[in-house]
Amino acid sequence: MKISQKLEYACRALVQLSKGYDGKTLTRLDDLAQREAVSSNFLVQILNDLRRAGLIDSRRGASGGYLLSREPDKINMRQIVDAVEPAQLINTAVDQGESGSGVKQVWEDISVKLTKDLEKITLDSFSETQTMPDFSI
Repeated sequence: MKISQKLEYACRALVQLSKGYDGKTLTRLDDLAQREAVSSNFLVQILNDLRRAGLIDSRRGASGGYLLSREPDKINMRQIVDAVEPAQLINTAVDQGESGSGVKQVWEDISVKLTKDLEKITLDSFSETQTMPDFSI
């Protein structure tokens, strides 16, 4: 499966924003870009898509930045895909030729299953899979 760089960066930025989510602490663009080794010029475009989709909020100014618009367990992968790569979930198979309708139906079934699975995966599950360093002594 080929995942676009834009979708990957969107997921990575959202995982960063979900870390320590408290609903009020802003994260600066430069901090996000540095933590995820992403160009801030490209990242701001992605963040604008996420903001338009209602997944994040932003504040301007010297003390501005970005934060999730709701708890990480209320944001799922389908919402993220729809925000930055909506065409990713569109079935483009055609039902021409003798086998076309059968092939199109198979792709439609796969698309429906994928969409349902993406709805089950929430942003907090991304954060949970990351191993955190053990600082205990």
